[in-house]
Amino acid sequence: MSRIAYVNGRYLPHREAAVHIEDRGYQFADGVYEVCEVANGQLIDMTRHMDRLGRSLSELQIKWPVQRKALERILLETVARNRVINGLVYLQVTRGVARRDHVFPPDGTPSALVVTAKRTDPALAEQKFEDGVGVITVPENRWDRVDIKSVGLLPNCIARQKAKENGAAEAWFVDEQGIVKEGGATNAWIVTSDGTLVTRPAEHGILRGITRTTVIDAANRIGIKVEERGFSVTEAQQARESFITAATTLVMPVVKIDGQPVANGHPGSVVSKIREAFIEQAEKTPIYEKVFL
Repeated sequence: MSRIAYVNGRYLPHREAAVHIEDRGYQFADGVYEVCEVANGQLIDMTRHMDRLGRSLSELQIKWPVQRKALERILLETVARNRVINGLVYLQVTRGVARRDHVFPPDGTPSALVVTAKRTDPALAEQKFEDGVGVITVPENRWDRVDIKSVGLLPNCIARQKAKENGAAEAWFVDEQGIVKEGGATNAWIVTSDGTLVTRPAEHGILRGITRTTVIDAANRIGIKVEERGFSVTEAQQARESFITAATTLVMPVVKIDGQPVANGHPGSVVSKIREAFIEQAEKTPIYEKVFL
């Protein structure tokens, strides 16, 4: 079955889907996005993703492309039309199509919306969890407003390409003080010797990850202490455990940082508990019960 994409009011075959050459997302990276996990025919944490989308749009003064409820329906419909049981759904909103000019287009210019969905293999994700992943560190070189989920991701792409070239799955951005900020597409965590989860505060300098937020809720529910503070690369390398979180990876053990093993170089017990608690904690919206195929 061919993939289906939603583009500005139309469901189209993926190979035919396109946006205008003067879409501001293409010319200026003037847009925002969200990625939601689909697991067992359910959309994960949709409410929180929509809340964060609303904040990103507000911070950049971009209008909602459609009403929120309509957008939620489009997400579910796109997933259903692609028959995705396990996978990801991606949505992107830009300031729209207008004559190329750095200033915002005239009032009334509609924002543009694209939604796509794809399948992923749970078995591959499970194997990666069992093995754990490696990360490298890179100097922070992004703009200051990384709290906005902008489509301007060139530094992230370069960092993750460097990680790939070094046999790692992720690159952690490190600030001038040597403190870990976050990954190119994930939030960063360590587990201290007493079992406390540590992650950098999300008030400034990192994206407030949806999976990150749900992990905090899950940890509180099962009695695992969470401390929001910065940690150095050295502290991470010497930690009891380390992991990353995102909708694309869920909770993924980090077993090597800049080539140095974390603890014994294998996933630990705390990250396993956190992953199970996250799966129980996350909001789940059934897809196939809510759309007409």
